[in-house]
Amino acid sequence: MSFTRWAALFSLSALALIAPAQAQQPPAPAAVPSPGTTGLSILVVDVQSLLQNSKSAKMVRQQIEQKRAEYAKDISKQEETLRQERDTLQRQQSSLSAEALNQKGREFQQKVNELDKNVQGKRQALERSNVEALEKIQEAMLKIITDIAKERKANLVFQRSELVLFDQGFDVTDEVLQKLDEQLPTLTVNFAAPAATGTAAATPGGEAPPEKTAAKKKK
Repeated sequence: MSFTRWAALFSLSALALIAPAQAQQPPAPAAVPSPGTTGLSILVVDVQSLLQNSKSAKMVRQQIEQKRAEYAKDISKQEETLRQERDTLQRQQSSLSAEALNQKGREFQQKVNELDKNVQGKRQALERSNVEALEKIQEAMLKIITDIAKERKANLVFQRSELVLFDQGFDVTDEVLQKLDEQLPTLTVNFAAPAATGTAAATPGGEAPPEKTAAKKKK
């Protein structure tokens, strides 16, 4: 019986924090019209730098990493339990009947499948929590950028990543960062609960549990 199938599915990198550069891109700040002017006023903002260096973003990364470490520790304990059960089952191969061995093998595989789902559920929960937290930062950021654009009567605002060359005088990233740190110095991540797993929810082949099947027959 091979144990490498499930072991290969789990790695601590599966629970790693999504870097802000890979997270959902914020919408480009809307152009702010400047009625009555004929000139073109442009501002440039390094959004990714703000998502890396703002106080709130750093706080989010710290919380996500702490939760990831907690999940990894829990998964590691479950892995060790399964390793011990696998070793015990291998030692019993010669003393068990084929039928008993197959039954224990199916029960073990079910536990492996549950661990797979557990890992996936935790990873997805971390991703959702991270994205939701970054969206709050982006919302505050966009408001600050909009206010600065109005003050300077700017009618175009570009993300720095979209430009190849530009006059550094157009860059207001530092100003946005200062205001963002003042307005949102901290941010508590609202961690989403991992999807529940359990043998009662489903059976191999997608069949309904016995009690539900019996209920259908009565009807």
